This record gives sequence, structure tokens and C-alpha cells, in this order.
Amino acid sequence: MLDSKQMITIKGTKDGLTLFIDEYSSFNDILDELGDKLSEYKPKRDEPIIPVTVKLGNRYLNDWQKERLNELISTKHCFSIHSFDSNVVHRDEALTWKEESEVKVVNRIVRSGQVLEYVGDLLLVGDVNPGGKVITTGNIFIMGNLFGIAHAGVKGDRDAVIAASFMKPNQLRIANYISRAPDYDSEGVYMECGLIDKEQDKIVIDRLQVLSRKRKDISGFERRMLNG
Repeated sequence: MLDSKQMITIKGTKDGLTLFIDEYSSFNDILDELGDKLSEYKPKRDEPIIPVTVKLGNRYLNDWQKERLNELISTKHCFSIHSFDSNVVHRDEALTWKEESEVKVVNRIVRSGQVLEYVGDLLLVGDVNPGGKVITTGNIFIMGNLFGIAHAGVKGDRDAVIAASFMKPNQLRIANYISRAPDYDSEGVYMECGLIDKEQDKIVIDRLQVLSRKRKDISGFERRMLNG
């Protein structure tokens, strides 16, 4: 716990140093006290760089303030800020998180030549026809037929999955992995999902029920599709 008379508390850990900053003090006062504390430290020659985690509590720092702290801690000292840990996020960051975590529900048919693209998870109630394409940064759940192309985890999320009521796609993509039509049963498959098997290092098709075991955070969608 922070001493009420201290704006800065420094504690050593096995991973480096943790710097606790009082959330109620002015930023300029914090810089002054931190400068005084660091002036007492005289690093030895060739001393390794020590990583520092800055704990901010309910304080938010803008980029300029973070840069000032980084300059003060790094200049003439063997310290380097590893991360800032705050309970507060900027409004834009919160909106981005909301957008990426929100499930989009779309009721339509994606026809040949059309591209349906979203940030986050997508629940499509409808078909993806041959030549149609669905792209998301998260998971893709299709309550209908998947005949076209589906690309989940487009920004590199290897844990993303693609599930459909009936799956006979032209192509599946998850992150930078690609699985083409010859990988599937020529007659198509019902209530299946595509996901990356990290041991085989490729996209595999499995029963939709495996999501409750392999992707516990999205098992609710599995139940919705199975009951849909």
C-alpha cells in the first residue's frame, strides 16, 4: 500500500522494478519526486538494463506524459519502462475494444462477388454462395450454407474458428492459414467447424461440439447453432 506522504513507491521484483504512482498527485509533482529518487541511484558501469513496470491505479497518462516518464527513467540510468498498467483506458481505446469484442448479427445472403467484412465476431444468419466472401478479425458463425470463402482472425488470431450449419467452402482461411476445397468431403459436412490444430499446424474440420472443449470462450455460440 502506498504511504500517504509518498507519491512514488519503488519495489524490486524477480522481473525488475515496479513503480507505483499515486493517482491523486499532480503529474509535475510526480516528476519532481521521481527525479529526486532516481538521483540517489548511481549505476555501475556495464550494469544490465532493468525493466520497469509502472502501476498507475486509476490514473490515465497520455502519450506525452508517458514519454516524459520514459525519458526521466531511462536517461542516465539503467532502467527501461517495460509497460504501463492502468485501471483506466481512453475513450477511443474503450470504443475499439467494444467494437472488437461485440458480436455482429447479420441476416442476409452473401452472393457471388460480394464481400462481407466486419471487426470482431460475426454471426451470419444466411448463406455464403460460391464466389461470396466473409472476412472478420474474430470468429465466423454461419447459420446457413457456406459455399464461398470464409476468412476468420484476419489480423492474425490463430484461435479464431469458422462454423457453419452446412460446410462445403471454396476456401477456409484462419489468420495466415489456408485450407482449400479438396481438404473437405466432396458432399460437404453438416454442423462442423474449421479451426487451427496447432499440433498439426494446419486448419482441420471437426464436429461443432469440440468448441466447448477447444474454445471454451465461444461455446455459447456452439449451443446456439446446435439448437438453432
